[in-house]
Amino acid sequence: MAKGLEAHSGMHPLTGGGLASGDAPSCPWGSSHLHGSPVWQHPFLNVFRHFKVGEWKRSTKEGDVAPVTDKTLKCTVYRIRGSVSAGNYIQLPKTSTQSLGLTGRYLYVLFRPLPAKHFVIHLDVATEDSQVIRVSFSNLFKEFKSTATWLQFPFICEAGLSVKELASVAPSGARWTCLQLDLHDILLVYLNRRYGHLKSVKLCASLLVKSLYTSDLCFDPAVTMAEAQRAKLPVTPVPREMAFPVPKGESWYDHYVHIRFPSDSSKASPEPVRKSCSPPEADFLGCMLQVPPHPVAFSNPFQDTLPSMVQMFGPTASCQTPSVPRPLPEVSLFCERSEVPSTNGPSDRSQERSAGPEVTDKHAAGNGVHVSAPKPTTVPAALEDVAVHELSDRKQNGQDMALDKNLFQPRSFLPDPILRLKGVIGFGGHSTKWALWTKDGAAVVYPCHAVIVVLHIDTREQRFFLGHTDKVSALALDGSSLLLASAQARPPSMLRLWDFHTGECLSLFRSPAHVLCSLSFSNSGALLCGVGKDRHGRTMVVAWGTAQVGRGGAAALLAKVHTRVDIQAFEVALFDETRMASCGQGSVQLWRLRGGQLRSCPVDLGEHRVLELTDLAFGRAQDGHTLYVCGRSGHILEIDHQRMAVRHARRLLPTRSPGGPLSQKQTFSSGPGICISSLSVSQALCAMGSEDGYLRLWSLDFSSVLLEAEHEGPVTSVCISPDGQRVLSTTSSGHLGFLDIPSREYSMLVRSHTAPVLALATEGSRRQLATVSQDHTVRVWDLATLQQLYDLRSPEEAPCTIAFHPTRPALFCGFSSGAVRSFSLEAAEVLVEHRCHRGPVTGLAASPDGSLLFSSCSWGTLAQYHCASTPCRVLRVAANMVCRDAHPTPNALVVSGDSRLLAFVGPSRHVVTVMNAASLEELLQIDVGALDLASSRLDSAVAVCFGPGPPGHLLVSTSSNTVMVLDTTSGRVVRELPGVHPVACPSLALSQDARFLLTATDRAIKVWDYPTKACPSCQVYIGHSEPVHAVAFTPDQQQLLSVGDAIFLWDILGPLERSPPGSAGDSPGAPPTCETSLDAKQLEDTVSGANGLPRQQVPEPSPASPLQLGICAGPLKGDGGTFSLSDEEGPSEESHSPEGLHQASSLPMLVKEASGAGDGVWGSPGAPWGLSMGPHPHNWSSARSIGRAQVHPSARPDCYRHFLARHKTSPLVRSASVSDASVERLLLKAVVGYNGNGRANVVWKPDTGFFAYTCGCLVVVEDLHSGAQQHWLGHPEEISTLALSHDAQVLASASGCSGTASRCHIRIWNVPGGSCRHLISYHSTAVQALAFSPDDKLLVTLGDYGDRTLALWSMATHELLSSTRLPAPVHGVAFNPRDAGELACVGQGAVTLWLLQQRGTSLRLQVRREPIPEEVGAGELTSLCFGATPLLYCGSNTGRVCVWDASAGCCFLAWDADDGEIGVLLCSGARLLSGSNTRRLRLWAVGAVPELRCKGSRARSSSVLMERELTLDGAVVSAVFHDSMDMGVVGTTAGTLWYISWAEGTSTRLISGHRSKVNEVVFSPSASHWATCSDDGSVRVWSLASMELLIQFQVLNQSCLCLAWSPPSCGPPEQQQVVAGYSDGTLRVFSIARIAMQLKMHPHQAALTAVAYSADGQTILSGDKDGLVAVSRPRTGMTFRVLSDHRGALISTIQSTNKEYGDFGAQGADLWLAASSDQRISIWAADWPRGHCELVDWLSSPSPTLTEVASHPLPCLVAFCPWDGALLVCAGLGVHPEVAFYNLYQKQVVERIPLPFYAVSLSLSPGAHLVAIGFAERVLRLVDCESGAVRDFAGHDDMVQLCRFAPSARLLFSVAHSDILVWEVTGHRASRGASSSGPPLG
Repeated sequence: MAKGLEAHSGMHPLTGGGLASGDAPSCPWGSSHLHGSPVWQHPFLNVFRHFKVGEWKRSTKEGDVAPVTDKTLKCTVYRIRGSVSAGNYIQLPKTSTQSLGLTGRYLYVLFRPLPAKHFVIHLDVATEDSQVIRVSFSNLFKEFKSTATWLQFPFICEAGLSVKELASVAPSGARWTCLQLDLHDILLVYLNRRYGHLKSVKLCASLLVKSLYTSDLCFDPAVTMAEAQRAKLPVTPVPREMAFPVPKGESWYDHYVHIRFPSDSSKASPEPVRKSCSPPEADFLGCMLQVPPHPVAFSNPFQDTLPSMVQMFGPTASCQTPSVPRPLPEVSLFCERSEVPSTNGPSDRSQERSAGPEVTDKHAAGNGVHVSAPKPTTVPAALEDVAVHELSDRKQNGQDMALDKNLFQPRSFLPDPILRLKGVIGFGGHSTKWALWTKDGAAVVYPCHAVIVVLHIDTREQRFFLGHTDKVSALALDGSSLLLASAQARPPSMLRLWDFHTGECLSLFRSPAHVLCSLSFSNSGALLCGVGKDRHGRTMVVAWGTAQVGRGGAAALLAKVHTRVDIQAFEVALFDETRMASCGQGSVQLWRLRGGQLRSCPVDLGEHRVLELTDLAFGRAQDGHTLYVCGRSGHILEIDHQRMAVRHARRLLPTRSPGGPLSQKQTFSSGPGICISSLSVSQALCAMGSEDGYLRLWSLDFSSVLLEAEHEGPVTSVCISPDGQRVLSTTSSGHLGFLDIPSREYSMLVRSHTAPVLALATEGSRRQLATVSQDHTVRVWDLATLQQLYDLRSPEEAPCTIAFHPTRPALFCGFSSGAVRSFSLEAAEVLVEHRCHRGPVTGLAASPDGSLLFSSCSWGTLAQYHCASTPCRVLRVAANMVCRDAHPTPNALVVSGDSRLLAFVGPSRHVVTVMNAASLEELLQIDVGALDLASSRLDSAVAVCFGPGPPGHLLVSTSSNTVMVLDTTSGRVVRELPGVHPVACPSLALSQDARFLLTATDRAIKVWDYPTKACPSCQVYIGHSEPVHAVAFTPDQQQLLSVGDAIFLWDILGPLERSPPGSAGDSPGAPPTCETSLDAKQLEDTVSGANGLPRQQVPEPSPASPLQLGICAGPLKGDGGTFSLSDEEGPSEESHSPEGLHQASSLPMLVKEASGAGDGVWGSPGAPWGLSMGPHPHNWSSARSIGRAQVHPSARPDCYRHFLARHKTSPLVRSASVSDASVERLLLKAVVGYNGNGRANVVWKPDTGFFAYTCGCLVVVEDLHSGAQQHWLGHPEEISTLALSHDAQVLASASGCSGTASRCHIRIWNVPGGSCRHLISYHSTAVQALAFSPDDKLLVTLGDYGDRTLALWSMATHELLSSTRLPAPVHGVAFNPRDAGELACVGQGAVTLWLLQQRGTSLRLQVRREPIPEEVGAGELTSLCFGATPLLYCGSNTGRVCVWDASAGCCFLAWDADDGEIGVLLCSGARLLSGSNTRRLRLWAVGAVPELRCKGSRARSSSVLMERELTLDGAVVSAVFHDSMDMGVVGTTAGTLWYISWAEGTSTRLISGHRSKVNEVVFSPSASHWATCSDDGSVRVWSLASMELLIQFQVLNQSCLCLAWSPPSCGPPEQQQVVAGYSDGTLRVFSIARIAMQLKMHPHQAALTAVAYSADGQTILSGDKDGLVAVSRPRTGMTFRVLSDHRGALISTIQSTNKEYGDFGAQGADLWLAASSDQRISIWAADWPRGHCELVDWLSSPSPTLTEVASHPLPCLVAFCPWDGALLVCAGLGVHPEVAFYNLYQKQVVERIPLPFYAVSLSLSPGAHLVAIGFAERVLRLVDCESGAVRDFAGHDDMVQLCRFAPSARLLFSVAHSDILVWEVTGHRASRGASSSGPPLG
């Protein structure tokens, strides 16, 4: 049978149970394809045999392809050779319309490169969403390149090559290679896509290929089936037909090469490799494939340098944030037996290849041209990414261990790339004549210097074609908008052919013409013609065949010819692709391509041969035989190109009729004609652009002008759209726009500077950008739309510098004449002009507080102005202060962030001066020339920049290409960044959170990882074709700007996952975050993820002070001995007066007045009615006597929008006594989970970085950068909702009522301090929603369906201003963000609008109720949000969104937005977000809705478009987004918080927790990981250091009730397992390293309730609810013993430990116990290898009476005492609540500790003598068994069903339902004796 398997299937015999349905482990980043492939492809498939290669019916060959016999393999192989790879190939399947449909995860290519040749392998891989990705491997590629649809990997045939030598031919001794490609991981790692199937394969010259194979199995080609069976190796041997022959007695690796890509060292233990010195696999180094020339050993640099989103669920140990993969530095190959000396330093590594920066020409769709350039150093950057394994025969000393730790420290700067080009402001560059329409007329294509821009005219969104390194000189687009051609201006001219839809560069080649000035495509795109000049200035015409470019081929040069005629325009005919026409000075030429030659024939122009012709166009009439030609003299010639004769000639002369609206034209008259520069012809009209600035539309007979539009400059080109409805025009002044013919409206698309931009300034509140340019203009732009707002021109003097006023709409500008002018942006006028300077103004800076302005000039003068008020006035002028003869730069003058310091270069260029900004008192003078004593030349300062403080740092860019960081107090050098740029850096900027340093010089910008002190890495971005003059971050820190030839706006994709300076993670006492043990690293590296799992990229808020971690839940030292959780508890720590305390302790009641305030009758539809309420009296007792009108509870609406608290049977303790002794304390360190039951319980303020959410009764405030948490305690019950004030200074949280609190608590928190400012109460059941008014003066609270009240509070006094009872449940409430007096509610069948009018101390409410029109069909309104004034968007339970005119009270528009209930609506600008219970999140474009309001009932929803859609893991209950709506955070009912990036279309899991009850928490032996199991059937593995979710194993339709982690005796970390027990009686064993289920057993018929490993890990003990204990062996899956001693009672605990042989008079080394719910405990001794087990002791006790316990059953808790092996610690054994210590030798209880309640959970510290006990009363108690001291802790909203000490004894985990709280144990005895239990944490 084995032979048959080997011969026919290639599958080796497997042992153990297979995966059953529903048992597949789910790793969030995707799982194995074992279940997805068709059966006929298992276990492997010979692709050549299946598709019958050789018959060529289902495959095809091209060129020199022939079968030959290979002497090495002794079989027939196919030889593919030829000089051109694209012309010699084998392709499967035969045509591109077919698909192989191969779903195997691995593709095996058996091939050998031909010596001294190049080869290419193309794979077309389809993703699950049917996106086709091309993956290419070749030794022709120099570097890794990636686009959205193409991955190119360089194949290095020899090791030791430099970067320049990567593209090398195969060596003469190239060997047969088994290339194993993991297609699943390739797509996952590099494109974040899920692998679907292999579509096609193309093998191109030059190589030999045996065959291709696909399989889901990972074969080892060096091991045969016979060898694997004989040696019992744990590998999958290669099938016989795939095996390479190996001579007897020789090694497989001596003859062949195995490359596994991507590499995965976790699939096989590295030990045999190290011990046996067996040859390795070629590893994937960065993004390169290297083949070793001889057997060498590889470390695993790929795993260690992968982005963490690939390796694991959460951030790596270094807390880096990944984004997309990048090419990594080269890594040297280490010989396996070579040792790394302990004294290895830079000198030892100097022989290794360094990864120096190299800026290369890369192209990618939608991203900036980006090069990752680590800082050059003598130590190769790759070394730090390589894990050098310890050899088996080598003993490491302490220095060696330190070296290994350093090797794990990451150098990668993630995410990479950190920037993405978002927008470009500019047009032209080399020429302004190129602007093209797409085929559908929806977008225009134009160049902006070196960037090609596609602008969608409706949405104004841009996408880019990046790759040119100089200005684009010509563009052409084929008739189908499939292929785009572009030429580069700088000689020699390079051409690029692009896939227009994907942005992928299909071909890059050099033109025979030295310079190209014109390109023209044929309509089909098969022919491209270009016109240019050769090296001698002669005109040249070139023709290329481009038909094969889109199919993977290259452009073919068809013909080229020199001509003596002048050519100004050239075009390929529409009707015949072999015919062309050109025009120029005195000539019109007709061209034809035939027989590989271009021939031309002149048209006889007769008397017009002296004309200077500028443009031509073929007529689009049916005959198509007319050619139109225009000239500078105003002539238009109609030429019959068949007869090659002029048919008509006209001359256009401008004459203006008096009073006439349009110009009348005369023909053939004397006088100057209209200089026509361009024309375009459609079937109905002709468009002309002329140098007089007019665009004119003529009828084709040129009898009259139909339309004309005047421009600000000469028109350089015109182009009619394909539908003939719009005309595109460009001008020499850099304008691009279009004329809409039906509406006769002209729309400006792009305005731009016509000369380089010199400086920029940004303004935060209005998001504006100001720039100055050499074109003598100052322009102000809108950063959101990139449209020009203002244009200030100064023809006589050039503007030099620019600055915004920080608080007022004013702009300051310095000019070359020395003038400084202040402009008002509101009045668009000059406010004041100052003439303090005699030379050009070189610097201009305003203090951040808006009080002072500073300017400097080239004569060395410094001026200080007072600008807090208007007009600005001069305060001081000081001469000889700044550097003379300096050039204007944006970094000449800088003011610190606190407005205290002023810094500049001066009085000489070698000195930097720091002054007091207010008094101009000199504080420091730093001579930068003396800082570098080793330099032979005197250094000078170029630019300065303040860092965010504290600490106060000043960054100085010097002429030696260095950035120095100076201390502003002492002037000393804090750090230095040498070699920042090849030349001096004229501009630099540091982000407000000090994470990114931005530098610019020449044509590149660099982003530096600034917090990294030693050798910080950087990323280089190119794209500018001229030097970059200035760089800056936008005020919100979300984007950055660079200006030079144009204005570039870059998105910052994400910050580093690192604590900012000064935070807890950066403190001296913090643990090192970039070091990890090898075991932990190997374990983490095995984990992969999918879209939507742990955070890979966090949102980028503006910097804020890091929140301090930790809060003590118990009383502080010295406090009283009790604390209370009753509803009488007031925020005593926040009350400032006895009256305040009294008010906080009482319940505010409704105060009725004569007007009937509060309980008035609900107004009739549409009829406003008034409510008034005076201020609340300070004596709450009178309010209490009035009472509150009874509200009969309503049935819960059929609406998921309402908060539903989790049912709890546990009581809430009112008070508990604690000891006052000195005892270890617990600090709440972290909370794992998010409350999906809440509604709108997530808040995020991007401007300040404040982020908070709820988990149970806690408010969790998390720092998104560092992950540090702060916890706000005080709520007695589950929190239902949150609201954050608009200034982010106040947070309101609401919780439900409980048995001890008759009213819902609403706590008002002070955000900066994290303290409770006030406690208010009013609602009786639950608070449905909270909302602050726009001015933050009012807070509205809405009760749920059982309460039905709405209350309005003053935030100044926290008094109840008004309240009313609602006749029906209301689902949502919102303030109008633009009017604090307008409020809206939605509910059953109506929208209610409230108008608030405050007169003195009284508040009056006018209410209007508007019913939903029947034709809307919206049913019940469930959500709402305000849009642009006066729009109100409402969502319904039927999935419709209706739009209301709030001012008119009418609904004018509705559309179907979803299939289910819409619970969340958000609107900002022109975007609307909807979230529903169908788990869908949708983004809508609603920019046209305000215009539809004017149409009233005639409005149609067709103008509302859905932009994006995401499906999450549960109903959407919370959402908060940035104002741009590009990114935000969304919460779901599954207990998950997602980070949403619409720009990337991704969802990233930020916070994840169990939705159902957590049943167990266990820890790995190394204390690096922990695992949980839950009623939802999942087993989750977490990182103990970061608390991030790593792995999830999911079993459907079952509950996982118990869990155990294998002990250390089971083997190394890669062999670690967890065993889980399920409700169906099954046991499942999961391998952590393999992320797979290893074994499934069914030892029980009832649900398993307890499980444990034996001490040696070779036996599993499991107990079920019927009282049976089964003993099983995980190796065989057999259950060999069942114990029934506890039959009839649920097994609650099983525990096993070691004992000495013979202890307690029993054999064996295992001592284990079982406890059942009937208070019986059995203790056993076992020798499991011999099958021996005997009873040691039996304990039983009467159960507590039912009157003494709560309604829930009490478990029997017992555990072996870790500090005394003879003791058992028991809880629940007696009739009284206590903890008993039972001595196994004395057979009696030796100590009892009384408890206030019955314990439901128990855990003993492995270090100090501490016992943790959880109670059903929601209290966690910590008992010191030595001193007897106890301490109670609150923070849970349900009974504490679990508490577990970590092996390190420094962490304690407690669980209440699904909420997991992690406590840090502090005190001198907390970790005593536990030093070997695990690494220190926290």
